[in-house]
Amino acid sequence: MAQEQEAAAGTDDRANLEEALVAVIAQRAREFRLKNGWTVGRLAAESGLSKGMLSKIENGQASPSLSTLARLADALSVPVTAFFRGLSEEQDVVFVKAGSGLDIQHKGSETGHRYQMLGTMRAPHDTLEPMLVTLTERSEVFPLYQHAGTELIFMISGRMEYSYGGARFLLEPGDALQFVGEVMHGPSELISLPIQFLAVKSVNPST
Repeated sequence: MAQEQEAAAGTDDRANLEEALVAVIAQRAREFRLKNGWTVGRLAAESGLSKGMLSKIENGQASPSLSTLARLADALSVPVTAFFRGLSEEQDVVFVKAGSGLDIQHKGSETGHRYQMLGTMRAPHDTLEPMLVTLTERSEVFPLYQHAGTELIFMISGRMEYSYGGARFLLEPGDALQFVGEVMHGPSELISLPIQFLAVKSVNPST
């Protein structure tokens, strides 16, 4: 189960990184071209790339290969690494608007159980995995989870009984529960619906 969550989060991370990379390259390419006072046509002539390709790059509609970046860098007289300036800074903060978290599908989860990943940071700052959980329908059986690191649950609305190893805790709005992830855990009884809680998992940073 934890592996599925990590795989989904990893896919989200790669997509976010690629999107940020395309945006940064687009900004730098336009910046360097305008600094030289060149039109797209002039840059096309200097680099040997088509105007259509250059327009797509500057508008963030294409992810250029390293060879394409090398040709651009040579034409603009800048190092290839200059196209990545600003990428790290843009990844230092993750802002997720309400309702726009990435939906995660847990094996064994029932209809009416929604898990939304609220973004993750790039390595080496990817130590937290925040998730908003919304439960609107009861189930007879709940999947139990087990993962590395620790976890914090903060109850937002509703009432539920939460299982942790051999113990059970009644969670109500405002309650918080912290525990070690290696011990089997998960909701055991939904008492008052709808239920919503924030689950923040702390994991080791990527190496």
